[in-house]
Amino acid sequence: MNKLHGKISYIESHEDLSIVKINVSGTIFTTIVIETSKSADYLKEGTEVDVLFKETEVVISIENNVPISMQNRVDCVIEKINKGKLISQLSLSSEIGNMKSIITTNAIKQLKLKEKDKVTAMIKTNEIMLQHD
Repeated sequence: MNKLHGKISYIESHEDLSIVKINVSGTIFTTIVIETSKSADYLKEGTEVDVLFKETEVVISIENNVPISMQNRVDCVIEKINKGKLISQLSLSSEIGNMKSIITTNAIKQLKLKEKDKVTAMIKTNEIMLQHD
């Protein structure tokens, strides 16, 4: 599980859902949660939270400005590739912290990925979870 630390910077709620923006060292992550400030007291601007997302939910792009709907994007460098027969794990470093991505080994071949390459890690809004102590 990837884990980054940040502060809630914006909340928009409707019915039982909230769109929450979290500032992680200057990078804004967006998530949707099935709670509001009425049902969860931690949902307020300025609250420190951990941003959690699975390695399997980190999409890798070799282009920075791909016109797709994924809002959560982090510029990274591939530090290590652990190649498997079918799937591989990328260890990524960025200005906001380290993370991992698990993608198919075929995708690594298609994108011609290698260590020290600059890539963009992208995570769907609905795949990000928040943790508050």
